[in-house]
Amino acid sequence: MSVEPNYLEDRICLNVLANSVENAKACYEAAEGHVVLGVLSKNYESDEAAVKDMKKYQEATNNALSVGLGAGDPNQSQMVSRISGELQPQHVNQVFTGVGTSRALLGQEETIINGLVSPTGKVGYVNIATGPLSSKGPEGVVPIETAITLLQDMGGSSIKYFPMKGLAHKEEFKAVAEACAKHDFYLEPTGGIDLENFEEILQIAVDAGVKKIIPHVYSSIIDSETGDTRPEDVKRLLEMCKKTLA
Repeated sequence: MSVEPNYLEDRICLNVLANSVENAKACYEAAEGHVVLGVLSKNYESDEAAVKDMKKYQEATNNALSVGLGAGDPNQSQMVSRISGELQPQHVNQVFTGVGTSRALLGQEETIINGLVSPTGKVGYVNIATGPLSSKGPEGVVPIETAITLLQDMGGSSIKYFPMKGLAHKEEFKAVAEACAKHDFYLEPTGGIDLENFEEILQIAVDAGVKKIIPHVYSSIIDSETGDTRPEDVKRLLEMCKKTLA
């Protein structure tokens, strides 16, 4: 099984949550394989339980597994690193300070590891204090280019820009996208993305020239009654991706 995500036109790969192995399989098929399925480490009581269950997702989706923290919870950072090292998934979600540990335990460079940075309200700057201890202290505000090069030093693949609150930080997001393109770094817009604003957010990243984009679309496409991500919505997102790249 490949440890690299299956990008649409070598450019875009969706990231959605999977509520079950069956839901993961349905979403994988709806996205024509151009997706990684988020499974949250926070939902498991132990590493062993997580590894055992997540292997089922890997088998059902050709390893299109995205090991998640759980609402960006920094306290899950170490667990994510440990289970990712064992599972060898295509995608790993990490807080800024957890990237180096994840890369070392993976022992290879192909799996995508994102590093979580947050908007600051100031164009060109991001907050990198997203770790278990640093997130409780003063913000660590640095230029976006500094954040990218620090992540590159640690073996990171991409910026996870969260929480975006949809288009609330549009100008900041544009600056992040431009910096990612300049430094040949991948970008993962996250938070408040839905079927209405998805295309505009994706277009900003594409226009900036970002090499690879992994947009996260979570709660807005989840059925509130079943907890499942709606495959028909995943299909709509894929169509928007195709339209943007046309």
